[in-house]
Amino acid sequence: MAHLRLVTYSISEACERNKGPILEILVEALAQSRAVLEIGSGTGQHAVHFAAHLPHLSWQPSDRAEHLPGLQERITREASANLRPAVELDVHNLPWPVEPVDAVFTANTLHIMEWAAVQDFFRGAGAVLTAPGVLCVYGPFRYRGHYTSASNAEFDKYLQARDPRSGLRDIEDVNILSSEQGLYLLADHSMPANNQLLIWHKSA
Repeated sequence: MAHLRLVTYSISEACERNKGPILEILVEALAQSRAVLEIGSGTGQHAVHFAAHLPHLSWQPSDRAEHLPGLQERITREASANLRPAVELDVHNLPWPVEPVDAVFTANTLHIMEWAAVQDFFRGAGAVLTAPGVLCVYGPFRYRGHYTSASNAEFDKYLQARDPRSGLRDIEDVNILSSEQGLYLLADHSMPANNQLLIWHKSA
């Protein structure tokens, strides 16, 4: 009698809700890309969904070591042919241990990281991106210190109570970091649940 294997990877309800709206933007933003590096792939739901719907891309998921077992299990069970095995990547460890790509994607990470990690994220992304290249960042942000909603203000209080080093970032501040890497803001898309999808471009 065959033994059933226990599924150990987790499910993020937020990923299930936002993967459709994000994909609608990525279809156009990544139309000319061929290789994408995802930073902080987490549960792997985005990686599996986007790779399946963007078959022209080679999608490389990554995360810190403690998140790899569940991430890799989902990839093993659900991946399409263009989704690569997950690799260990900590944004602090520069240069990143990956091949150059023409696109980098991350979702809901910059407000979880401390500011030094956000700085290293942009340094790493700038170094690994070829030109032309695209950087796509999804999540909640502030504008000149102002929140886009009361719920985002409450979320920021929650984050900082849990870890004072985390919190929503000002778009103006991250745009300075991106420009230092030769990345220029191409689009700022308002998304459901008071999130943004920022698209930067690295010129040839």
